[in-house]
Amino acid sequence: MKIETKCVQSGYEPQNGEPRVVPIVQSTTYKYSSAQEMGDLFDLKEDGFFYTRLANPTADAVEKKIADLEGGVGAMLTSAGQAASLIAIMNICHAGDHIISSTAIYGGTFNLLSVTLKKFGIDVTFVDPDISPEELQNKIKENTKIIFGETLANPALRVLDIEKFAKAAHDNNIPLIIDNTFPTPYLCNPIEFGADIVLHSTSKYMDGHAVSLGGVIVDSGNFDWEASKKFEELTTPDESYHGIVYTKAFGRSAYIVKARVQLMRDLGCTPAPMNCFLLDLGLDTLHLRMERHSENALKVAQYLENNDKIAWVSYPGLESSPDHALAQKYLPKGCSGVIAFGPKGGREASAKLMDSLKLAKIVCHVADVRTSVLHPASSTHRQLTDEQLVECGVKPELIRMSVGIENADDIIADIQQALDAIM
Repeated sequence: MKIETKCVQSGYEPQNGEPRVVPIVQSTTYKYSSAQEMGDLFDLKEDGFFYTRLANPTADAVEKKIADLEGGVGAMLTSAGQAASLIAIMNICHAGDHIISSTAIYGGTFNLLSVTLKKFGIDVTFVDPDISPEELQNKIKENTKIIFGETLANPALRVLDIEKFAKAAHDNNIPLIIDNTFPTPYLCNPIEFGADIVLHSTSKYMDGHAVSLGGVIVDSGNFDWEASKKFEELTTPDESYHGIVYTKAFGRSAYIVKARVQLMRDLGCTPAPMNCFLLDLGLDTLHLRMERHSENALKVAQYLENNDKIAWVSYPGLESSPDHALAQKYLPKGCSGVIAFGPKGGREASAKLMDSLKLAKIVCHVADVRTSVLHPASSTHRQLTDEQLVECGVKPELIRMSVGIENADDIIADIQQALDAIM
């Protein structure tokens, strides 16, 4: 099936007399006929549902849909995007390990890597996304376990050269983890370009309506954990499951199974069934919305680029963008709906402009059907120093505009009236 059909049809196949729409299974627990059956579930000898912290029928259907959309062997939903990032890393890292990350990432992820993971004894080296292959190789250490990046960075909107980072990872027998939140699988499939694990904050475009928090981890099934000889977590016995070896027991699905039965078991970052149901409703129209978001964003970006009251615009769909060639390679169907720009007059002008908008609202969110704006330096990236802001590609005056699916002319008219009011 084509991806548009998968958005609607994948993940759930009702049988005779069953609900046509994925049902909300609002239950924490599930009944079995014998102690043996329950014991087999806890020993991972059988598949099934026994406690919603680990698996739930509503979540299961949505996980299967997302895995199909991304081209992976399995997926696991989490309570938030940050939980997905944390579990994806902790699943294969421990104290004494090292990670390499692109600097062009979401501020919350930057904090997770640079502050919280260091408290767990995991070190991180940040690199410019434009780093040369030779320089990237020089940054990799014997204890490097992951290379991490975002397909389309939030809010810097840099396009990552996935193949360059994938080659460096695989040349050193380590996996590449890619956050694909902004493009979604409709605009880009990182696994096709060498990503091994793909993450999303499903709270954004996948949900699309700003109604449910969530995250997801997708396992490509392509990384050979045994051949790498660097990941004992997956290739040696887990005593908390009577000595099971994940790669032996679950083959290509070893990574995502371990993430669920060990990390989700212990951390409990479980999504609510209702949120999974709402996410599935969003996925049904993902392909339609991403086309309109991308179309509208390009029109708005072109308008801003030609407006003499705007100092600069960052959107990889523009031919003037330094990442335009990468966008054509990795995002041929569109560059999503988020634009970064700065008005003339600096930070003070940015605040006045946002205060003067009427259709676009100031919210601490991004990537849903309604147009919104945010000043990252004083909100999502507020905890970062000026030096760290520069590292992340966030200028003090940067306005992040999440272009919605309204009529593009109305969005542009709103920006114009706001500029007229302040300049």
